[in-house]
Amino acid sequence: MTKPKPFSMIREFHLADWFTLSNAFCGVGSLFSVMTYLQNREVMHLLIACALIPAALVFDILDGRIARWRAQSSAMGRELDSLADVISFGVAPAIIAYGCGMQGLVDRIILVFFVACGVSRLARYNVTSEKLSDGGDKVKYFEGTPIPTSMLLVLVLAAAAWYGALGEQLWFGVVYVGGFQFHPLVLMFAASGALMVSRIRIPKL
Repeated sequence: MTKPKPFSMIREFHLADWFTLSNAFCGVGSLFSVMTYLQNREVMHLLIACALIPAALVFDILDGRIARWRAQSSAMGRELDSLADVISFGVAPAIIAYGCGMQGLVDRIILVFFVACGVSRLARYNVTSEKLSDGGDKVKYFEGTPIPTSMLLVLVLAAAAWYGALGEQLWFGVVYVGGFQFHPLVLMFAASGALMVSRIRIPKL
């Protein structure tokens, strides 16, 4: 039996896989930028965190196109794509929202709900993609909104950061539910999460 070579897994990566990893790099970079903002309160870092999400989307689009162009799709590539999407379009937007001021208990519960819906949406896609493609290489439609649509939420947060509407100045203010802080703006994450796990059919372009 031949002994596997060191780092043989990396050597087996296709070109599309490197673009998928770049998606994940952007997501992790966004998380670091939010943490830096929470340390020094320089809004520039929050804006960088937001800007990295559209960059992640570019890599997410390119990896699929490159995989089809080179006819090098694989089960590993599909799993990589889902894991990268969880970071960039699930966890990162939720942490950006937290950095913007959605830090109350109710806010956190809704943000956790949003991430859980994103994870569930990707898991469902992975197990149903073959059925949705009708035996072809590309799915005909999505069930529920794709997780990258969370970029729209990030754009709203970027605008809030740009105009200084952060913390107590966050748009729509803050209310108290059972003595706990709640920012009504976080409801857009609740709506996004609910749409991701819905059965709404969205044609894939």
